[in-house]
Amino acid sequence: MSYFNTVPLVWGMLHGKQRDIFDLRFEVPSVCADQLRSGEADIGIVPVVEMRRQNLELFRGTGIACRGPVRSILLISKVPFEEIKTLAADSGSRSSVMLSRVILSKRYGAAPAILTRKPVLANMLSEADAALIIGDPALLLNPDTLPFPTLDLGAEWVNMTGLPMVFAVWAGKKELITPPLEQAFRDSCRFGLEHVEEIVAAEHAVRGITPELARRYVQKHIAFELDDRDYLGMELYLRYAMDLDAADRAAATELENKATEATV
Repeated sequence: MSYFNTVPLVWGMLHGKQRDIFDLRFEVPSVCADQLRSGEADIGIVPVVEMRRQNLELFRGTGIACRGPVRSILLISKVPFEEIKTLAADSGSRSSVMLSRVILSKRYGAAPAILTRKPVLANMLSEADAALIIGDPALLLNPDTLPFPTLDLGAEWVNMTGLPMVFAVWAGKKELITPPLEQAFRDSCRFGLEHVEEIVAAEHAVRGITPELARRYVQKHIAFELDDRDYLGMELYLRYAMDLDAADRAAATELENKATEATV
């Protein structure tokens, strides 16, 4: 099942004039990225960091972004944020995992090891200093009543940069980016935003959240129609992310070289 925040994007493909244009499959963003890489899918809603890693092109105009608190990406810590050494993270969205690394590095001077775990808070915190819970599991938590310091990473990013944060976009190979398809994605999204009450009624119980939270989430916390300012924020995030990727590769190469020297 895909996250709730994708539903408005595809509502027109399910119930509007965009039906029958696409053969839809529903997965979390990281799986969508893997299916694009393998060729199982032609187009997907993918984490923006994977779009860049795979050299994909985006369909402009729609996506999943925030311009303030996002509510569904929570970093919960047992220790002061600057002391986080291990972070248990749900693997569902690679953009969110990378965002946690960027924020912890730039705002708190922390560079934790990432442990991939199922999104069960108690279990995650039993193994790590902090937990990153994203998507629908995060909506089931109330950050105001958690007994641990909690960061909303959308709010952290906006406070740090003054720019929006884009988490995922429709993307595919360059030859697939055509004006008619781009317009179909925009029209499907617009149809969804015009039928929010139908989405809330259909989805809130399935997701285990109240209608009020479902409505507030898609109307206040998530931005689905993207503009130039959103893309400025996306490019800054990608620059930070690619710097961390390069540092990871350099560290891995250094370890390999040391291992080779040790066996000579």
